[in-house]
Amino acid sequence: MLELKNIYKTFNEGTVNESKLFSDFNLKVEKNDFVSIVGNNGSGKTSLINIICGSLDIDKGQIIVKGEDITKKKDFLRYQNIGRVYQDPSMGTCTEMTVLENMALADNKGKSYNLGRGTRKNRISYYKESLSKLNLGLENKLNIKVGELSGGQRQGMALLMATMTPIEFLILDEHTAALDPKTADIVMELTCKVVREKNITTIMVTHNIKYALEYGNRIIMLNQGRIALDRTNEEKEDLTVDKVFSIY
Repeated sequence: MLELKNIYKTFNEGTVNESKLFSDFNLKVEKNDFVSIVGNNGSGKTSLINIICGSLDIDKGQIIVKGEDITKKKDFLRYQNIGRVYQDPSMGTCTEMTVLENMALADNKGKSYNLGRGTRKNRISYYKESLSKLNLGLENKLNIKVGELSGGQRQGMALLMATMTPIEFLILDEHTAALDPKTADIVMELTCKVVREKNITTIMVTHNIKYALEYGNRIIMLNQGRIALDRTNEEKEDLTVDKVFSIY
């Protein structure tokens, strides 16, 4: 479904700070895969998802989605089929707008948008029902500004907003890193629930090895722009946190 072929990426080329990250890098992600990507800082995790999303250009290679070469496709066009949840909840929500207004924005992704009262009234029951499934009490906070919500509520909402319209991929960019452990566990359970219910091909970047092993069907470890570990299904189930750390 998604294929990165012969990817090359060098930063600050031709300068004293030149750094080659990817050199003939290849990766295939199948439909409905839930892939966790781990690795040390500088291993290429964030650069990889930025390349997929189109916010980071490559020097050479191809990015192919469902047989279509999207290498030169602009990022805003790619986001029509990609939902992304960031480490910082404010990047996936508008903090100065209410929960209801944020839901309406997400609901109208890719369409002309109108904040008129009639538009909201027609969809308000749907928004409340969708929010209630998160079990975070957000269905009773429609008129509260998102900036006043807890970190867990904001990330749960960002996850819901990212998947409200039909998408091909869900990109999770360290989406639990800024949360306390208990809240992070709740958000991960919500993530698994949403991914399963909507059958979304998912790529999750995380530093949490426990989450990478517990959730999804595939784990990939990057090391200096190369794949140091790639385990799927039964092979992944045989891994432990200690075994993964031994490869770091």
